[in-house]
Amino acid sequence: MTPPLLGILGGSGVYQIEGMTDVAWRRVTSPFGEPSDELCFGKLDGQPVVFLPRHGRGHRIPPTELNYRANIDALKRSGVTDILSLSAVGSLREDLPPGSFVLVDQFIDRTFARQKTFFTAGCVAHVSMAHPVCGRLGELVTEAARQIDLPLRQGGTYLVMEGPQFSTLAESRLYRSWGCDVIGMTNMPEAKLSREAEICYATVAMVTDFDCWHPDHDAVTVDQVIAVLQQNARHARALIRQVVPLVATHQGPCRQGCQTSLDAALITAPEARDPILMHTLDAVAGRVLRR
Repeated sequence: MTPPLLGILGGSGVYQIEGMTDVAWRRVTSPFGEPSDELCFGKLDGQPVVFLPRHGRGHRIPPTELNYRANIDALKRSGVTDILSLSAVGSLREDLPPGSFVLVDQFIDRTFARQKTFFTAGCVAHVSMAHPVCGRLGELVTEAARQIDLPLRQGGTYLVMEGPQFSTLAESRLYRSWGCDVIGMTNMPEAKLSREAEICYATVAMVTDFDCWHPDHDAVTVDQVIAVLQQNARHARALIRQVVPLVATHQGPCRQGCQTSLDAALITAPEARDPILMHTLDAVAGRVLRR
């Protein structure tokens, strides 16, 4: 078994993790291009962790231009077995006010301008996304939140929009009618690619404001949003500190099968696979391609 190693994808407001020791920012080369930034390798309370600011330090990269494939591939090459994604979102529910934290368990993907798979022409694969996040990792996040008395809503549907513009009022009302709970721009295709890379993935959505459906939306100021963003970031860093040792001490394979999701996914016959693509997939799918 590969030793567990937690990777953190930091969203808006989370560009570094205080308290890390033995810190080293290192460039990780990916055949899928450049990740958002160098990866930060270090330890929290003696446990190894890898951190990647999703938008780059200084928030340089908008959601559509993120190289999601390079980010996930680089984390896989770094030995990451579990990814905790932190994401700033808008709320589509009255009972999820700014400052709320939601452990998302479902997504609706409305993005349209992004590379969504590692498996292009030359090697086709179809992984299951019925349960798009790892329940085992979610339980560890829940326990970490309990230890620091951080209220964490269990379950919720995250509508992933393309952006970078926010929703129209008609769209916001539509997404509410679908039963969505929060809305953001970054967790797809992140979750899909993590599943293809056989990495356990969980996301904590951090509410910064109400989406435009809310009657008080237009009264919200930029200063108020930034204040909530900073408060959320503080809570997120505390949550990370608690969850790292829980992941590090986990024993055994993922019971949900995240780490073997390619076992029944590859469709292309071995003799028909593109050898150049096979080399590109060495980290993502090497476990099954080397059979």
